[in-house]
Amino acid sequence: MSTTIAGRPVNRIGYGAMHLSRLDQQDAVAFLRHVVARGINHIDTAEFYETSNAVIREALHPYPDDLVLVTKVGAVRDGDSLVTAQRPEQLRASVEANLATLGADQVAVVYLRRADMLPGILAEGDQRVDIDSQLAELVALRDAGKIGGIGLSHVSPEQLTAALPAGIVCVQNAHSLLDRTSEPVLEVCRANDVPWVPFFSLGSAFPGFPKVAEHPTVVEIAKSLGAAPATVGLAWQLTHYAHTLPIPGTTDRGHLDDNLAADELHLDPATMALLDGLA
Repeated sequence: MSTTIAGRPVNRIGYGAMHLSRLDQQDAVAFLRHVVARGINHIDTAEFYETSNAVIREALHPYPDDLVLVTKVGAVRDGDSLVTAQRPEQLRASVEANLATLGADQVAVVYLRRADMLPGILAEGDQRVDIDSQLAELVALRDAGKIGGIGLSHVSPEQLTAALPAGIVCVQNAHSLLDRTSEPVLEVCRANDVPWVPFFSLGSAFPGFPKVAEHPTVVEIAKSLGAAPATVGLAWQLTHYAHTLPIPGTTDRGHLDDNLAADELHLDPATMALLDGLA
């Protein structure tokens, strides 16, 4: 199945490029070409994902017309550390840096990654910037043709509601079958038909994000359906909201197959009710 993001058609299972930096350049390029050959046309990246943008450029440039590249701003690398970069001029510089490393004139979506709440880095001092000032800068970049659409990441329902008049095309928060902390944000998306792009959609090795594929009930349901637990976890996301576009990241071809299989896995109402009760 497919839906749209920023007016561009995409298959519902996308790919988060953060893990590409774990591979050497040659292996990363080969894996990303395999990702696209498997039908994924929505790739989520960021300049602060170390080598991911360079891998995307080497593997896929010149970019096919149906490929939707999205990136995010609000942080930068400082040596081995990730630090906030929330001021409007820093957002503009980050957009330009992404365009340069991707070798693109425009990216389909740029997410504003806010830094108001844990987990992750928090804005302090002059990095505590009101969202209206940030959106004004991104709107100017959109008007200049550098950005196709503006997304929000790591935001509250109140921030999303206030930002909707700027033309928010998608929202990206941590969310999974076992972590529904962002459910109120999803409800705002649902009420306004805004695409929802959950990250950590299968959990994470970071503390506080339980791994969906290791939950005993998910494992048991997967066995009964002849599917992988990860497939069940992502199928739940797809069924939970019609405009959900998960972006699971992997560097394993078998795991990639499991992720893509979610789009074909039907979860009946009884199974959905059982899974809904796990959080």
